[in-house]
Amino acid sequence: MANPSDSTGFESSLSLRLDAVRAQSLWRHLRRIDKISGHQVETEGRSLRNFAGNDYLGLTSHPALIEAATQSIRDFGCGSAASRLISGSLAPHHALEEAIADFKGTQAAVSFSSGLSAAIGTLPALIGYDDVVVLDRLVHACCVDAARLSGARLRVFRHNDIEDLERILRWTSSLPRTAQKSPKVLVVTESLFSMDGDTAPLREIVSLKERYGAWLMVDEAHATGVLGPNGRGRVVELGLTERVEIQMGTLGKAIGSAGGFIAGSRALSDTLINRARSFLFSTAPVPAAVAAACAGLQIAAALEGDRLRQRLRSHTITVLNTAAKAGFVSTSCSQIIPLHVGDELHAVRVSDELRSLGILAPAIRHPTVARGRARIRLTVSAAHSDADLTALDQALKNLSSRCPPALLSAPLSKEPLD
Repeated sequence: MANPSDSTGFESSLSLRLDAVRAQSLWRHLRRIDKISGHQVETEGRSLRNFAGNDYLGLTSHPALIEAATQSIRDFGCGSAASRLISGSLAPHHALEEAIADFKGTQAAVSFSSGLSAAIGTLPALIGYDDVVVLDRLVHACCVDAARLSGARLRVFRHNDIEDLERILRWTSSLPRTAQKSPKVLVVTESLFSMDGDTAPLREIVSLKERYGAWLMVDEAHATGVLGPNGRGRVVELGLTERVEIQMGTLGKAIGSAGGFIAGSRALSDTLINRARSFLFSTAPVPAAVAAACAGLQIAAALEGDRLRQRLRSHTITVLNTAAKAGFVSTSCSQIIPLHVGDELHAVRVSDELRSLGILAPAIRHPTVARGRARIRLTVSAAHSDADLTALDQALKNLSSRCPPALLSAPLSKEPLD
């Protein structure tokens, strides 16, 4: 019902938009979490086992991170109080960037308040209206938005399809070039995709971008801390550090804290410090989160990190087998395990069923994934207990018996449905 005082139609316009969202089974609301204990959360008076977070190594409550954050608050207070280029470039920020560069094997790194702000700042700082950004179709939304902000021409290649990528790069090589104007081409992909749990063919992509003179940006958000030697990521794992111009990552997933980063050459770092607007015009990340991230990187790179990754891999195999036995279709090869449902309303119903069985696993729907490709995304952590895995196994078995088969899985088409 329209607000009588809504003389400009603002409220009624928003109400119509929200009605359309509800009609498409895309309505979202915030669920308050009152307490976290290990991988159990208390919400709305219930205790649920959390299979929805990205704390892959279980570091968010690690004593070393808590101590580092606490000491940083004592030393620097609760906030940085200014942007890095004014008076907010504190010792913890410099220590973190040195630690990231060492972890990723690059000359330098720049930290941001989030992965989104890292992407939003980086692409427009490097690419402009005369240039081209080539995106994997399933790359994270922050990279898509960053590419749009850059003003460059956008092209999208089919997910992990090398032939389609080469078709686009061949087209870019035919663009007019003069001494005054030579379009730059930037390919953007993820190393481990956040919604499907599969990996990019990075060796082939690197070979292609070098053949056509393009640059490459790899988002390692879900691989950092998890894949590669000492969790240094898939780029390091494949020996491609010197051949990938831009490595992006986050500190709020396996590393257990918050923030984002870009790692690469010193020239890249200096360019971002001077041109990335989300760096220039943002208050610096809070010292506590920065110090905790430093501690998280140290653990990830140490023997303890290796033990946690081994436990994570073991848990992942268990959950993949559990899902398969319950009749779900998944395309994952990692700790991100999507249970493909298809229809948005069905996905919500499956999520609600899991919730009633004590499992927190929200439905993932458009625009996070393409229309008709809704899913339940399970995420596994080294911090999950054997009891957590047993509870999930029982919940999926119960769900399989209570829900018609049509609600449990949907055939996977070669292309997402838009």
